[in-house]
Amino acid sequence: MRQGIVAALRATSIALPPLLLGAICQLRASAPSWVELGVAMALSVLGIFWLQSSSARRLRTVSSVLSAYREGDYSIRARKTAGDPALNDVFVELNHLGDTLRSHRLGEMEAWALLRKVVAEVDVVVLACDDQRRIRLANEAAARLLGLPVASLLDKDASDLDLADLLEGPAPRTLEGDEAFRGGPWELRRGAFRLSGEVHTLVVLSDVSHALRQRERDAWRRLVRVIGHEINNSLTPIQSISRSISEGLPKRDEDTEWEQDTLEGLDVIGRRAASLSRFMQAYAQLARLPEPRLGEVSVADWIYRVAKLERRVDVEVIRGPACNVRADGDQLDQLLINLVKNAAEASKERGSSLVRIRWTKPNGAVVIQVEDEGAGIANPGNLFVPFFTTKPGGSGVGLALARQIAEAHGGSLSLENRGAASDPGAVATLRLPLHAG
Repeated sequence: MRQGIVAALRATSIALPPLLLGAICQLRASAPSWVELGVAMALSVLGIFWLQSSSARRLRTVSSVLSAYREGDYSIRARKTAGDPALNDVFVELNHLGDTLRSHRLGEMEAWALLRKVVAEVDVVVLACDDQRRIRLANEAAARLLGLPVASLLDKDASDLDLADLLEGPAPRTLEGDEAFRGGPWELRRGAFRLSGEVHTLVVLSDVSHALRQRERDAWRRLVRVIGHEINNSLTPIQSISRSISEGLPKRDEDTEWEQDTLEGLDVIGRRAASLSRFMQAYAQLARLPEPRLGEVSVADWIYRVAKLERRVDVEVIRGPACNVRADGDQLDQLLINLVKNAAEASKERGSSLVRIRWTKPNGAVVIQVEDEGAGIANPGNLFVPFFTTKPGGSGVGLALARQIAEAHGGSLSLENRGAASDPGAVATLRLPLHAG
């Protein structure tokens, strides 16, 4: 009914001027004048323009709403108007479209926020690149590995950071430390996902060195458990018998050459058996390291306390920021004493009498560095291998035990040359997580 009334009004607005003109002519019984005809035509044209203007306003409303949707503003709504049910139906559907787009946009934003939250919390390197190889997502682990803040990584080309190899080749695969980054080895995994209709590549790098070292330690423990009992059972009677034979030989003012050789041989047997026994005891300490008894440890107090224990060389402590760690104080003492002892021996071998200790506090961790002025490291690949030593009479357990203590506290330990020919020596770097309290 309402639609028919509106249509009738529109038709009347166009037809009324000619009808009025015809009625006037009938009453006057004469032809209309040019003025009357012109007025009638003008009124008809105005009626047509009015209709067109009304339709144009409605179309401009549709255009404005669609333009807002294209710009991502889904809060704009088309308001119904009286007199055009068909166009109002278009407005209703247009508003429903806005609600749907807004819902999808919110869902996408929530999914992206969840992804960023998960990525930020995981302790593996995570990078996401778009189809142009620009980095769109990176976490703190990636920032630490690349030595740049997260904000500096975003929108950079992967090739500019020497990361192009991570986006190519087979996956999963293992990357050795020299192939891409320091440390490692790394396990590379890669996958694809869509965001805003665009294909992105997700790259995940996991440091598997801790797992590999744990497997290595387990293998050494099994080995020692298998052979340790037999070796110790054999060493004890060997030492006892060699001592008994040596003591049982008749004492003379002048031993014969044969007797002298026998005594010397028995002495060698006893000394080597005792050395092997000490060796097994040293490794037993590594194999049976107790769980840390955690407490709050002041980094400054700990470092200054250990530095005072070294008397052979001067230990210069370069003070860093005040901070605490949750750790077993006794085990940390053992770790740092070992590092300072090694640094002191290296410096003394080269005629120096100085060791430096410094610490910093980057990215939620404390990094302690012990620097020596020795000749540097000749064989860095075997430094943390149990039983490997370059020192006469060394057990090869000290650094392996130090790394095990560091990793038991959620940290890491590395040892490398300082690099510069004018500044030789080595630096041991210990990283421990900070205590938030």
